[in-house]
Amino acid sequence: RADVEDARRPSAKRATSRVALRQLLAHPQRLRAAGTATRLAQKLHLTSIARSGRMLPPLRAPFRVPAGNVAPAIGERKHRVAFLVGCVMPILYPQSHDAAVKLLQLAGSEVWFPPGERCCGALFAHNGDLEGAQQLRDANMRVYNAGAFDALIVDSAGCGAHLKDFYPELQGRVKDLTEWLAEVGLPEAKRDVKIRLTYQDACHLAHAQKIKKQPRDLMRALPGVEWVDMRHADICCGAAGLYSTLEPEMSNRILQEKLDDVLATNADVLAVANPGCQMQLEAGLKKRGSAMKVEHVAEILARAF
Repeated sequence: RADVEDARRPSAKRATSRVALRQLLAHPQRLRAAGTATRLAQKLHLTSIARSGRMLPPLRAPFRVPAGNVAPAIGERKHRVAFLVGCVMPILYPQSHDAAVKLLQLAGSEVWFPPGERCCGALFAHNGDLEGAQQLRDANMRVYNAGAFDALIVDSAGCGAHLKDFYPELQGRVKDLTEWLAEVGLPEAKRDVKIRLTYQDACHLAHAQKIKKQPRDLMRALPGVEWVDMRHADICCGAAGLYSTLEPEMSNRILQEKLDDVLATNADVLAVANPGCQMQLEAGLKKRGSAMKVEHVAEILARAF
């Protein structure tokens, strides 16, 4: 992918995106400050001026790591897992992280949040900046090597695919949230989830990680769910990391075809497993005037507890 970026992306555009990533995503404090500024801009209705601003979901307070960097297991502790907080998810979709951590606790996992953990580097690699991705990997491995854990849990498909490919030291221990929950199991659901539900495969989950069955099995097992299979569910929505920002016209063409399939399900909720997909599909559905909600798989599962 780095070679493709170097060959096809105009050098000025490529350089600008690389500088932006290095100056923002690589620095958690700067990213949080940007999130705070964006929340204020949204309240003042300033973000609708630019297309990128219109794509953003309404921002909430960012995800907060619990005191002591540990969330205890609920009931018997069976596992100790590390959790990738990352860069995009805690700012754009903190509620997904909250739901994911709750599910891990219910599954008997003590959840450790490695102090000093940074962006995994996925967006850097997607943009062809392998040097920047390497620097982040080295920094993160120093953090991961300082702790003991059974698995590193990731609730962002793009990050999970990158970690499995770019962090050989963690081979076999990087697990998508649904992959892990399918392995260790969840307790019996406490309430019905009365929704008509469909699911969009994230490319980085279905194709890069070969994970298609686990999220479907977990959601189909929820009491009260009316499941609807989507046509072409494993075809890209057009988000593709930074693609929707760098190539908006082609991205939108792909999105429009995807929205036709999504709306044909007449679902109440569309489940996703990646923040880029969620942002892309939310914006597309809103533009079409649809009331269909888009939620992370973790949020869907957490409804039952």
